Amino acid sequence: MHFDHPELDRRTLLRAGLGAATVAVVGTQLASPASALAASDPGLDWIIDCDEWGARPPADPLSVSEIATNKIIVHHMAFPNVTDYSREQAVKLAQECQNLHMDGNGWSDTGQHFTVSRGGHVLEGRHGSLERLAAGDRQMVSAHCPGENGRAIGIENEGTYVDETPPEALLNSLVRLCATIGRQYGLHAHDIFGHWDFRTTACPGAAFYRQFPELRRRVFRELGTSPGDVPARRWPDLWRFVSSPSVRVVQYLLTHRGYVVPVNSTFDAATVAAVQDWQARNGIPVDVDATLTTPTWETLAPELDQHASGAPVSAVQFVLNWKGYADVAVTGEFDHATRRAVQDVQRLHSLPPDGRVGTSTWCAIVGGVVRQSLRRH
Repeated sequence: MHFDHPELDRRTLLRAGLGAATVAVVGTQLASPASALAASDPGLDWIIDCDEWGARPPADPLSVSEIATNKIIVHHMAFPNVTDYSREQAVKLAQECQNLHMDGNGWSDTGQHFTVSRGGHVLEGRHGSLERLAAGDRQMVSAHCPGENGRAIGIENEGTYVDETPPEALLNSLVRLCATIGRQYGLHAHDIFGHWDFRTTACPGAAFYRQFPELRRRVFRELGTSPGDVPARRWPDLWRFVSSPSVRVVQYLLTHRGYVVPVNSTFDAATVAAVQDWQARNGIPVDVDATLTTPTWETLAPELDQHASGAPVSAVQFVLNWKGYADVAVTGEFDHATRRAVQDVQRLHSLPPDGRVGTSTWCAIVGGVVRQSLRRH
């Protein structure tokens, strides 16, 4: 399980520059009547609430975010891949997770909003998450991914998926949960990301991550989204409160554009200044938090072919290696292993497998979603 996700507290929300980010503080009263009320909704009664699995009350008051929810972040728990698919195992899992987060990590409560067991049981994680899902307005401030805890719904999935893939029961329930979250919060299949898209971690595991295009396609079908409502590309909206492999990609690209920034995956002050300067120089609205908006990404990333070399190629190689392509080394030369890995990513995302890194391929490589990947197969 993860030990690197400090909770987003009130001060962090206010520092985030997200408008009047006041939070409604709620106490342990959420632990009983609110969960019961949410669970009484026949549309959500398949989710096991905190009362049902015997959750401990939060150690401290919890907060409701005033930041609009804009994504789902999917995790694996780095727990054993058990073959006990029972409800009893799911309850035990939720209890063990809460104990680890509260007693081991020192958090107020379970870090994620929801948990999916290998048997396909879905459980409420942090107190109040089911109530907020029923309301569909604001989420509980969580602890699953620093910088995203006030605007991303976190889903933990039982198991470890570096080399193995989740059982079908888990995937089916994950699709149902993501679609439900989408309906309630107005999100889409292209708003589903992996943990390592916003945090330097091995989660959600390379084998699981390869299934994300199919996960999104299934959620897309479940939601019945019109293809016309899907953007050409949904890039990861990295900002100054996150650190991840894709932040290092940005730093490589800024270096290529002439900026002096460290290449270390940390969104530091130099990186913030460089992103904002690039936005200003390219007629892009300068974001107070240096958010990598769509035009920022699309002007920053150059097209690459087999003759390319230098920092942009190193960026591609770094993130490919991080995300499971072990034979790709960071050399700065567009070698055969790099081309093969690029083609594999293109096939996964339903892009022409030409081995060239154009704008849509860049988007897929750094963790974004391209419209082609959601088309029906």
